[in-house]
Amino acid sequence: MKNYLLILFLAIICLTSCRQYQDTTKTRQPLSEKALRLDTLFTELYNKGSFNGNVLVAEKGTILFEKSYGLADEHTKDQLNYSTLFELASVSKQFTAMGIVQLEKEGKLSYDDEVSKYIPELEHYKGITVKNLLNHTGGLPDYMELSDTIWDKSKIATNKDMLDIFQKVKPKKLFEPNEKWEYSNTGYLVLATLIERVSGKEFGNYLDEKIFKPLDMKNTFVYRRRFAPAKIANYANGYIYSDSLKMKILPDAMGKDFYVVYLDGIVGDGMVNSNVRDLLKWDRALYNDKIINDHDRKLIFSSTMTKDSLQTDYGFGWMIESTKAYGKIASHSGGWGGYISYIEREIDNDKTIIILQNNSLPETEIPIKNTRRILYNQEVEKPIVLDSVVLKKYSGFYITEKGTEKEILFEDNKLFVPYNPQVKLELIPVSKTKFILDGFRPEVTYTFNLNDNGEVMEYHLEQVQQGIDSKAKRKK
Repeated sequence: MKNYLLILFLAIICLTSCRQYQDTTKTRQPLSEKALRLDTLFTELYNKGSFNGNVLVAEKGTILFEKSYGLADEHTKDQLNYSTLFELASVSKQFTAMGIVQLEKEGKLSYDDEVSKYIPELEHYKGITVKNLLNHTGGLPDYMELSDTIWDKSKIATNKDMLDIFQKVKPKKLFEPNEKWEYSNTGYLVLATLIERVSGKEFGNYLDEKIFKPLDMKNTFVYRRRFAPAKIANYANGYIYSDSLKMKILPDAMGKDFYVVYLDGIVGDGMVNSNVRDLLKWDRALYNDKIINDHDRKLIFSSTMTKDSLQTDYGFGWMIESTKAYGKIASHSGGWGGYISYIEREIDNDKTIIILQNNSLPETEIPIKNTRRILYNQEVEKPIVLDSVVLKKYSGFYITEKGTEKEILFEDNKLFVPYNPQVKLELIPVSKTKFILDGFRPEVTYTFNLNDNGEVMEYHLEQVQQGIDSKAKRKK
């Protein structure tokens, strides 16, 4: 009787979550224990306020689990559903990269071309190639940091505006091309402009013609809600948390000088909007030859190397990770203005994880590791909770081996590493002294070393796949 009730319970849960992906979706597949475990995982997060969004998990193109958790609109109380649209933030980069791949296939550019050939505003930056921008080895300064000090924040900036600033100010390169890897939103802003100038078409129209329409991605498009407002049905509003108001708010409530507002005209590094179903269509197309071939696939999903023969673990718009347990994984995350997005393609085993959230709060989580563990019939890892007294002692300033000052922040009983003036990344505890940097693939760890008196002396930063192994001493 218990087994019968379990099967009946699974059947009820999976009526809307266990479907086969086709152009017209049909129910299929024997109901699985994995779907129930995934629902338990995400329901627990939703109930404690750590998740609000849509999840789609597939194996070999078949939807194993699909469910919506929470509201699309806090004001109208509209619920999320599988068709709800989200801003993808940096997950957009893979579409920008694919736009470049299409132009290269047509013979309209070469990956080895210098960017200044198409973008004369950047002629000051010699030696930076199209490929450098695709895999974040170009060394261009961060446009967000630049705009924070230079741009008139009463206006919404566009790609042209940012390139004009680069031409006028000529900020120094961060490093020489291919000298090292450093994630660059600027690079993808430039790539979007390159697409427009080479194709003669507006960025969104080009992606629509070359990618979205051929793949029947009818719910995917470039949208800048403040720069070019439009009425879009079934759209998820992105919410952030206001410390002063102690509540969720729309980013626009922060005013025109909030970075999400005044940078809304920028495309390439973000601004593609989509839903989980369209992203599964995208995933499936990357296995066949409809828009790319094997040569393209190898470039897109292969890590490049720097001059020092260090792997970057980044291809064309995808983080690349090789694991013993799960094989080769291509993934990317995104975060912008209340939205948190994530897509993972486990290439060797053909498994897909798509997570779109419209809450970006201090307690928001992206449970990738446990989702993956469930897919492989492994036990989930329970989070470690450290006392705020323990966490707080790790906060403060540290001096790296190169003499650079770095900060570890303690806020809302959590530790964070500032990524840029607008973004900070959480340090997730895996032991009393070891933490994982949330949102980074391959994994980045911080291990704090203490003396015999329990005082924090330094932290040890590692990213094994990229050969990063450094220490920073506690500033006295």
